[in-house]
Amino acid sequence: MVAVERGAISFDVAERQRQVVGDGPRIAALTGDAVDRDALGLVNAVRAGAGATPVTPDKIPDYMRTMMKHPELFARQMEMGTTLFTGRIPPRERELAILRIGWLCRAPYEWGQHVDIAKRMGLTAEDVERVTRGSADPDWPAHDKAILRGVEELLGDHAIAADTWDVLAEAWDEAQMIEFPMMVGQYVATAYVQNSLRIMLNPDNPGLSHR
Repeated sequence: MVAVERGAISFDVAERQRQVVGDGPRIAALTGDAVDRDALGLVNAVRAGAGATPVTPDKIPDYMRTMMKHPELFARQMEMGTTLFTGRIPPRERELAILRIGWLCRAPYEWGQHVDIAKRMGLTAEDVERVTRGSADPDWPAHDKAILRGVEELLGDHAIAADTWDVLAEAWDEAQMIEFPMMVGQYVATAYVQNSLRIMLNPDNPGLSHR
């Protein structure tokens, strides 16, 4: 039987952030004047889907300007991001899942950025705090609890359990059920890249302490 983490996980937030971003980025981001028109368009399409305003090249976050050093991969990632941000799963539910991914991956950049996005999509600071306690928190409605549990099962056992699937399928159609594990995989991969490249936090992103 594979152990699946359904509750709070114990780690030192400050120490984790020192580990991940404390020594600076491993790969320098492109400068704003090196960003081409196509790349800027991809960035702003993703931002629009997340409810954010367009940016100029010099204001593109370091993470995206770093990924531009692999332009083919960057383009596919932005296309997937746009697809998911305009996808079948409602934005609030999508962000609930991404926050749980960011927390379980102990990913300062992903967590901090998506706290702000989640709030734009209807989650409260209290909801964000409860995400850190996962599906074990007794106050989640059944569908929200199943979203969190699905994330936990995918990260812990690499599959959604039958009872979790059944609860999700009560509210979601087949396309949404296909989208969910794909979305989880996308944001787990993003956390891996951001953590491993030691992407620096934006000035307005406090990382794992953000609520």
